Amino acid sequence: MKVYFDNAATTKPHESVIESMVFAMKNSFGNPSSTHSFGRQTKGLIENARKIISKYTKVTSGEIIFTSCGTEANNLIIRSCVDYLGVKRIITSPMEHKCVAETVRTICTDREIKLELVNILPDGDLDYNHLEEILKSDDSKTLITLMHANNEIGNIYDIHKIGELAKTYNAYYHSDMVQTLGHFPINLNELPVDFASSSAHKYHGPSGVGFAYIKKGTGLKAQITGGGQERNLRSGTENLTGIVGMGKAFEIANEDYETDQKYIQELKDYTITKLKGTFPNIVFNGKCTDREKSLYTIINILLPFKDSLIGFELDLKGIAVSQGSACSSGAAKVSEVMHVLLNDEIIDKTTPLRISLSKYNTKEEIDYLVNSLKEIEIKAIARTNS
Repeated sequence: MKVYFDNAATTKPHESVIESMVFAMKNSFGNPSSTHSFGRQTKGLIENARKIISKYTKVTSGEIIFTSCGTEANNLIIRSCVDYLGVKRIITSPMEHKCVAETVRTICTDREIKLELVNILPDGDLDYNHLEEILKSDDSKTLITLMHANNEIGNIYDIHKIGELAKTYNAYYHSDMVQTLGHFPINLNELPVDFASSSAHKYHGPSGVGFAYIKKGTGLKAQITGGGQERNLRSGTENLTGIVGMGKAFEIANEDYETDQKYIQELKDYTITKLKGTFPNIVFNGKCTDREKSLYTIINILLPFKDSLIGFELDLKGIAVSQGSACSSGAAKVSEVMHVLLNDEIIDKTTPLRISLSKYNTKEEIDYLVNSLKEIEIKAIARTNS
């Protein structure tokens, strides 16, 4: 049996997405920057995808900039804010995805930009009072870069509260929305954010394509220069098939949201109940059991036994899960996020696991996962006692 529970890392492309990409590849090969009919046809497909995304996010087409992924979108925004908007201080948190954390650390070191970290509460939430204290402490031009939802523990952060604080203290606000755009109907025009990022492969689209939302009039400029594509914000011949696939995936995700969200949330509730019944001492990290304050796709747990090879053992059973973020060089080690939330004593006695769900998962697969985890626990305890 092959079972996939690593949907926070990437998702299975929807069949309609694949069909749209194949159609584009077969029928449109002109360079979208060319003015002849072949180029105009390709350009039309790209602009149609842009219109689809802008339609569902309620922003203008010119505010959607296609990139190769969420990582590039985050890099474009953060680096350009420093290079062109006069940012002298960046406020972030130790819970951010590596593509934000590493970029911020690098640029703050290289450009002598002040870096400040918001405190994290025991449940993985941001300390919003501390964020305001930081903002009050310095009137330097500031960029706040805080994700909308955490990719490991599933916590959803208060994007409105952060945005209100940013506005009050005249700071720019960038949100990594890779785990929420395409998972929720989101009106970017009504959100108090200046910049956001998305990646198609998180919502059953293709890998290697994403977009940046850049609010009109902010003054960002390109990091990749050349032919001036993407409104002069991201040069390079556009990835036609990827963009077409992303547009289709975004459309499906928004149109099917209510049905998919209900199904996946029920599956998540079922998984939590099964895990609690099988492992009485299990711990759920962050707010992943809170329906209102966590992603309906992610469950992050501490199993009450130590087994550093659990990912490998599950893989032998045909089960794909994650012990942390997928962007960790394939290393099966405790992530930085877990180190923020847990002390070394707990880490040494437990096994963290992230189970991330999609509409393609079933209760039968959950049963197989939980039964497999129980078998692994029995063997781990036997090894410990031998």
